[in-house]
Amino acid sequence: MGTFDLKEILSVTLILFSVIDILGSIPIVINLRKKVGHIESEKATLAAGVLMILFLFLGKSILNLFGIGVEDFAIAGALIIFALGAEMILGIELFKPDPEASGGASIVPIAFPLIAGAGTLTTILTLKAEFAQINIGIGIIINLIIVYVVLKSTTWLERKLGKTGLDVLRRIFGIILLSIAIKIFKSALFSGEMI
Repeated sequence: MGTFDLKEILSVTLILFSVIDILGSIPIVINLRKKVGHIESEKATLAAGVLMILFLFLGKSILNLFGIGVEDFAIAGALIIFALGAEMILGIELFKPDPEASGGASIVPIAFPLIAGAGTLTTILTLKAEFAQINIGIGIIINLIIVYVVLKSTTWLERKLGKTGLDVLRRIFGIILLSIAIKIFKSALFSGEMI
């Protein structure tokens, strides 16, 4: 269970990529950049990484402190992930970033809650029930590299993909998220295998 597994790393990477939805967040990042001038990609990526790694190792302890079971958290997380997926497919905005956080725009809202938001942290904790910690850690690092590259090249991506391309990507990842949410919900509700 605690061994390096390429299939697990790929699964974790794809799941987190769908939840983080950095490509779908490009319009928000572009809008923020226009408002505050410059987004510090390194700072945002590092802050998000620290949050995700901390939650990977201490998430269960934090829940125990509040007397919440992993199953309860997983069900709540599945509902959040479902809402994120619905938001992406239907083109509605349920989770609103705070555009007025000018000075720290790299941390809030980009690092948190855009990259390492409730959906991402919930997913990381839920993944621990199915995948080895080392593989989740590697999946997080791969996603942080992707996030950094995307943040650095938002202008180029905006030109290349266009509005239609970004909309198609959002909807594809929205369907993936809905499927993940249903799977998490079912396994948390009907199996006692969650750690």
